[in-house]
Amino acid sequence: MEETPLRVVKKDGSRVPFDRSQILKGMLKACEKRPVAMEDLERITSDIERRLTEMFDREVSSKYIGQLVMEELKKLDQVAYVRFASVYREFKDVQQFLEELKPLLQKGGGA
Repeated sequence: MEETPLRVVKKDGSRVPFDRSQILKGMLKACEKRPVAMEDLERITSDIERRLTEMFDREVSSKYIGQLVMEELKKLDQVAYVRFASVYREFKDVQQFLEELKPLLQKGGGA
């Protein structure tokens, strides 16, 4: 029996085939000019892909994928995390952006 490829349900409800390069592309953009190794981004991409194929048979929301990416970037590089979150969460104003930064600043974590 042929395996059904995983599809991603986008915010607008459209469905597209899962493409791991989209995850990598988003992380590369967030990590631009940051001291992050390509090997780490490849490893994270592979790990997320594996987790998705284990957890979902047919469809997964882009929101869930974005959440996984943010969790991994938060551990890897906090500046990259904030960059990714600012695009992914579509902050409407500076206040929303500051709310996202608050937990990072309270921990006193550096990049």
